[in-house]
Amino acid sequence: MQHHSILYSELIGKDFSFASVRRRLAKEPFDRANSRQNQTRTRVSMEKGGVDSAGREFKNAEEMWREQVGEDQSKKTEWYRQGVGYWEGVEASANGVLGGYGHVNEPDIMGSEAFLNTLLSERFPDAANSQRHLVVLDCGSGIGRVTKNLLIRYFNEVDLLEPVSHFLETARESLAPENHMASDIHKATNFLCVPLQEFTPEAGRYDIIWVQWCIGHLTDDDFVSFFKRAKVGLKPGGLFVLKENIARTGFVLDTEDRSITRSELYFKELFCQCGLHIYKSKDQKGLPEELFAVKMYALTTDLPKKVHRTRSKVQANRPGVIK
Repeated sequence: MQHHSILYSELIGKDFSFASVRRRLAKEPFDRANSRQNQTRTRVSMEKGGVDSAGREFKNAEEMWREQVGEDQSKKTEWYRQGVGYWEGVEASANGVLGGYGHVNEPDIMGSEAFLNTLLSERFPDAANSQRHLVVLDCGSGIGRVTKNLLIRYFNEVDLLEPVSHFLETARESLAPENHMASDIHKATNFLCVPLQEFTPEAGRYDIIWVQWCIGHLTDDDFVSFFKRAKVGLKPGGLFVLKENIARTGFVLDTEDRSITRSELYFKELFCQCGLHIYKSKDQKGLPEELFAVKMYALTTDLPKKVHRTRSKVQANRPGVIK
């Protein structure tokens, strides 16, 4: 599944311009003191509110989630049913999964490849001489676009996770050995028709779990729950790679495909609740200006190593001041 909310202008309705979305997202911070406490739901204390695709404003994410999914499990089930239902009506093609922006495939893959190469050289240098068997999970894999154009070239095995059955079947067909330059050492292994919020990976299977343009379909609670469960699927030293649209501030709710585009601050607070740390991040370049900004994060379960700084020689050799 590729996230429908790649495009600002498609989110905002006929009379709600791109410029007005930017202005609305730049409004004054909401009053946190008036935010109702809710101990049963993951809370995000953002400094900004958000807006939905009809132009309605929310003072904070808690207000929005209370309305969209509430405390009733059936309401949350309906949220996910409508999200998958939207994608079940989308053509199984690059143009379809990219919301009519099939031409962003090339810059997207180029940006991801540069980021991936950095991660592989730093974290898995032994893979370069085939001393490590690399396995990756492609979450929200859609038609296998990212797997076919990128992941299968670097990983020995790729598992694809996708809740929309006709997307997954298209991926299975296009990645079949007879239709793809696959080999015994680089292949798509498993095709899993399971939604993120219900998936738990096999323990210790993956070097990287790649999550691109799909996490916006998860509520905050399920976002945190997914990453906590998925940690067990990483090998020692393994990483999550999250590539996602970034709202300028707060969030943008797409009421059509039931997804949310979060700000960078929103993501960072959720990462903290997941017990994840940013190992490296990079902005995606080369996308059309009317699209959301896109950012890549490499996330680790390990605490970042502290940098021990030493005084410069000039400072160290400077005479002390006699007081």
